[in-house]
Amino acid sequence: MNSKKKTDSRKGIAAQTAAPRKRPAITASEEIYAKLQQAIFEHRLLPGTKLIEERLGEVVGTSRTIIRQVLARMAHEKLVTLIPNRGAYIASPSVAEAREVFVARRLIEPEVVRMLCSVAAPAHLALLRAHVAQESRARAAGDRASIIRLSGEFHVLLASLAGNATLLRIIREMCAQTCLAIALYDKPNAPACPFHEHAGIIDAIERHAPDAAIEGMLQHLDHIEKTLDFNDKTQGLVDWRSIFS
Repeated sequence: MNSKKKTDSRKGIAAQTAAPRKRPAITASEEIYAKLQQAIFEHRLLPGTKLIEERLGEVVGTSRTIIRQVLARMAHEKLVTLIPNRGAYIASPSVAEAREVFVARRLIEPEVVRMLCSVAAPAHLALLRAHVAQESRARAAGDRASIIRLSGEFHVLLASLAGNATLLRIIREMCAQTCLAIALYDKPNAPACPFHEHAGIIDAIERHAPDAAIEGMLQHLDHIEKTLDFNDKTQGLVDWRSIFS
C-alpha cells in the first residue's frame, strides 16, 4: 500500500471513529409507555382510571396488540392492575403497598446519592441545578402538573447520573408508584416533594459528602411520607388526547 492509500485509510478510520453514534429508534410501545408514565407523574392519570384498549389504540393510532404489550409491562411494574373480564386500571396502591414503596426507597436512594458523591462532576451538578431551577419556575407559575412531574424526575435524574442502569429502572418505577400513592393520599395544599430539600441534597453531593447526602435523602423521603394522610381522593374524567399530544 502506497503512502497516499495509507493516509486515505487512516482518514476513513478517523472519520468513522469521530462520527456520532445514532440513538436507537424509539418503538411505538416505548413511546406509549413513556406518555402513560409521564401522565402518572403529572397526576393526569389517577388511580382507578380504566385503560380501554380500543380507546388508547384510536388516540395513538396503533394496534391493540401494542397497547396490550404496554399494559402488560405496566402491570409487571405495579402501575396497572389487570382484572380478568374487566380490563386494565391504573393501580390504586393500598396503604400497606404505599408504605412498602417508601421502605424500598429508603434502602435504595441513599446508595444512589452515595454513588453520585464519588463520581459527581461539574456537568452533573449543572444538570441538577438546572432541574431545581425548573422546579422553582413551575412553582412560581403555579403549574401543579409540572411541579409533580419535575419533583419525581429529580430522583430519576439522580439515579441516571449515578450511572447504574438497574437502579435507574427501579427508581423510575418506584417514583411512578409514589405518584400514585400521592394522588390517593396526599394532604390538601401539602407539597409532596419540597424542592428546597432537593437543593440541600445537591449541596452535599457538590461537597462530596456522602453522609450528609444520605441523611438529606432519608429526611426528604420521611418528609414525603408524612405529607400523606391515607384518605382516598376522587377523580375526574381523563383527557386522553392531551396525554398523547
